[in-house]
Amino acid sequence: QVQLVESGGGVVQAGGSLRLSCAASGLTFSRYAMGWFRQAPGKEREFVGAISRRSRGGSTYYRDSVKGRFTISRDNAKNTVYLQMNSLKPEDTAVYYCAASLLDYGLGSDHNYDYWGQGTQVTVSS
Repeated sequence: QVQLVESGGGVVQAGGSLRLSCAASGLTFSRYAMGWFRQAPGKEREFVGAISRRSRGGSTYYRDSVKGRFTISRDNAKNTVYLQMNSLKPEDTAVYYCAASLLDYGLGSDHNYDYWGQGTQVTVSS
């Protein structure tokens, strides 16, 4: 059974930081590109960032609103992908999901991911 389990969410003040983790099991982690998505109350799910299958020399991608504030990384030895979030804003409040894709293109679209985690809540107070 494939499992993606997010952790690290919580409540922080604007300007603060959080690091989310996503631990994968039941799949060959290094074969998958990994993405982060989020869904705010009353809003559609949106792309946050993604990282290619290589943990060294790979590529990362971000939506414009988080560039310079969020950093995605992965540790293939630990089957884990991370999302470091700095300078958090109230508009970052959402449930954050990690996802795995066998593709190396189209990573900004949730249609191209094969597996999803259950999500972790991030709340940023003003």
